[in-house]
Amino acid sequence: MGKMADEFNDYRQRMNEVILSKDNLVLKRFWNLDGHTYEQGALDAKTKELLGLVASMVLRCDDCIRYHLGKSREQGVSTAEVYEVFAVANVVGGSIVIPHTRRAAEYWEELIADSPSAE
Repeated sequence: MGKMADEFNDYRQRMNEVILSKDNLVLKRFWNLDGHTYEQGALDAKTKELLGLVASMVLRCDDCIRYHLGKSREQGVSTAEVYEVFAVANVVGGSIVIPHTRRAAEYWEELIADSPSAE
């Protein structure tokens, strides 16, 4: 992975460990629920990640966008599929989503830099 992805993942993991170490039952349950939400079910995991990505873009959460882009990459999502999600998010969320689309595109480019042939 690239620098942005490594820094994001390291920070996310480190802070999740801090938060979960405080033994707060509500937070632990929420983290568990969130994790299980994206597992295979009536919808496949790939579709769920794309839904998470579009929702994160509309809600304008850059951390969430990066997380779902990384998970989408793990699920084998193509660049064409990501840009369709970007299109849906911009139509639903309006022009306020454009700056998040720019940052998402930059992050995606870094994620695929190691394997552009998969596109």
